[in-house]
Amino acid sequence: MQFNERVDGEYRVYAGALDAPRGEGYIAAVVVSRMLGTGVKAREVFRDESLACGHRWQSADEALMFSMCKASEWIAADRQQAADLSSSLSGRREVQF
Repeated sequence: MQFNERVDGEYRVYAGALDAPRGEGYIAAVVVSRMLGTGVKAREVFRDESLACGHRWQSADEALMFSMCKASEWIAADRQQAADLSSSLSGRREVQF
C-alpha cells in the first residue's frame, strides 16, 4: 500500500494505492475532506475505496495518479455546483408582503 496527501484550497485529498485482492497490482482509492476553518474538524465529502470499479493498476504510481485526478474532477464539480447555487440565490428577489 502507498498513500499520498495534498491540500487543494479548502479540500484535503488522501489518495491510496491499495494492494489488489489476490495480488497482481493496485486498486485506486481516495478520500476528500473539506476543511471548515481553524480548530474545526474537517468533514469527509467524498470517498471511493475502489475507483474505476476496482480496476487493477500495474503500479502504485498509476493508481495514485488516477486517484488524484478523480479527486481533482470531484473538487472542480463541487466548486462549480457551489458557484451555480450562489449565483441562483443572489439572483432571487425578496418578496415583501
